Amino acid sequence: MNLVTLAWILVAAGLLLLLAELLIPSGFFFVVAVCALVAGVVMAFIYSPDPYTGWLTLLAVCVVTPLLATLLFHLWPKTPMGRRFFLTGPQEDATLASMPVNMELEQLRGRFGRTLSPLRPAGVTDFDGRRVDTITEGMMVDAGQWVRCIDVKAGKVVVRPVDRPNLGDLEAADFS
Repeated sequence: MNLVTLAWILVAAGLLLLLAELLIPSGFFFVVAVCALVAGVVMAFIYSPDPYTGWLTLLAVCVVTPLLATLLFHLWPKTPMGRRFFLTGPQEDATLASMPVNMELEQLRGRFGRTLSPLRPAGVTDFDGRRVDTITEGMMVDAGQWVRCIDVKAGKVVVRPVDRPNLGDLEAADFS
């Protein structure tokens, strides 16, 4: 086997090692691949009988390597290793309202609470011993005021100030 054939074998091995680097990311394959590509091109220049063989080898490496890299980066997210590297988007049926935290907040709709901090217009409200971040519809509410949850929008509990509720009437009421 002559040395020009060995140069082309080194170039082919370098391209295969770049493929291996994408399938098994380690950094080692990349370093060895670059060394094999450089050594193959240098050997093609030094040991070829005519100067065109070296230039054609260099041109082939400069054209094939980006094309191969583009193809591999397109295919890589579909491989088992590539799927571990990339985040997946939300499920198609997943919405903000269906998140468990927001489902819990939906239970506060219509309930009374007492502000723990001034709502200017956001603050903290106590709903049956549970501290909840709340906002008003733009008005300022002092700490210690009674409020009622009127809406839950995108994980935000919207409250409105109310007069002190008679909690005894609420317990005796029949809502069925």
